[in-house]
Amino acid sequence: MTTPSSHDAPIRNLPRQRTAPVTTTGTTHPDVRPVALQYVLAALRLALGWTFLWAFLDKTFGLGYATPSENAWIDGGSPTTGYLSGVEGPFKDFFNDLAGTTWVDWLFMIGLLGIGLALMLGIGMRIAAVAGVLMLGMMYLASLPLDTNPFLDQHITEALMIVVLALTFSGRYLGLGRLWERIPLVQKNRWLI
Repeated sequence: MTTPSSHDAPIRNLPRQRTAPVTTTGTTHPDVRPVALQYVLAALRLALGWTFLWAFLDKTFGLGYATPSENAWIDGGSPTTGYLSGVEGPFKDFFNDLAGTTWVDWLFMIGLLGIGLALMLGIGMRIAAVAGVLMLGMMYLASLPLDTNPFLDQHITEALMIVVLALTFSGRYLGLGRLWERIPLVQKNRWLI
């Protein structure tokens, strides 16, 4: 059984409560930041996970939000054609050539489902972070030039959030991360955490 190294130490090892300095009224207040932080990070993980999972569901079944029912993937629609064929930036030719390609459609949809499930369940957070950063990075390049900011958009901020979630072991709270980490295969291959 492998033991986690010091860089794997979760935030949960922080003291749960500390006594704050005595105020002018002579009272003390417990410091609940470490506990609260864990649950805020878990809520962020669930929110980002739902974003990926919802995109998968909407594109698969054409639920009428971003994907009309006639363009549903299960009815032969392509989940990448609409977005990638409309790219106008410096990578226009590259993304336009990928639009509607079967292997790109499958890779995109498997990515949405895998990242969404990993974040929602709190398992495989490192793999989800790498895959999420790659996917969001490609989407960022496809959205260039940006309309509202010279270099930053939601793709970059979401990628950074996923990295933070993986680094803070957020899957252990409101998720299955603790159980996942006890699996012998995961213990032998820490990159699966």
